[in-house]
Amino acid sequence: MFKKLKSLFVIEDENAAKSAPAEKAAAPKSSTSKNTAAPSSPKPSPSNPVGSTPRSAPATPPKGKPDEKFINRLLGALEEHNIEGFDYLEYKQSLQNLGNVDMDESTKFKSALAMAKTMGATSTKLISSANHYLKVLGKEESKFLEAFKNQQTKQVSTRNAEIKKLEEGIAQRKAQIEKLKKEIASGEKALDQRKNNINQAQAKVQATKDSFYHAYHIVSQQIAADLEKMKKYLS
Repeated sequence: MFKKLKSLFVIEDENAAKSAPAEKAAAPKSSTSKNTAAPSSPKPSPSNPVGSTPRSAPATPPKGKPDEKFINRLLGALEEHNIEGFDYLEYKQSLQNLGNVDMDESTKFKSALAMAKTMGATSTKLISSANHYLKVLGKEESKFLEAFKNQQTKQVSTRNAEIKKLEEGIAQRKAQIEKLKKEIASGEKALDQRKNNINQAQAKVQATKDSFYHAYHIVSQQIAADLEKMKKYLS
């Protein structure tokens, strides 16, 4: 199932942005999904409407390539919360299968809906399930931000406290007699080292955050774009 999900979301690197359409996905998932019943239709929050960027997410995708582990994490969450039966994911697969068919976008969405109806789906159910998967991604974002905050406190705030303590010690040593000059020089060297460490730590946690949001935008924006088109063409 995970490989099928990965084939639905086109993950392109910067040098392949104009490459040929992704290969057609495999057949829809079986009815033995992990979730045995579809959840009630989620309603978008007024403060964060469907298709909008979450308040904590950057307005645009960060530069660079997404880390494979974050792509796998986000798609794994979609798989874990997969709704049984024909939902948005199967609908997206149907759209993907029509990728090389010579018809306009509206016709493709409507044609995919016609097939979905034979599987018991409706436009309302498809839109509801797309909202469901956006909420799943939102929960993953919340978990990531909590972990990121903890790492930032551990890697940055603690070192800031160490730097402040060293700076105070250096100021005191400078006021002492000549015999303490060697101790002052040693303290200044330690200070420079810790400043270098905190710059490296800050860059590392920021790079991790950028990598996550690059992956997050790739997946969430595709869902959001499809959702807007479903609302436009299927409602």
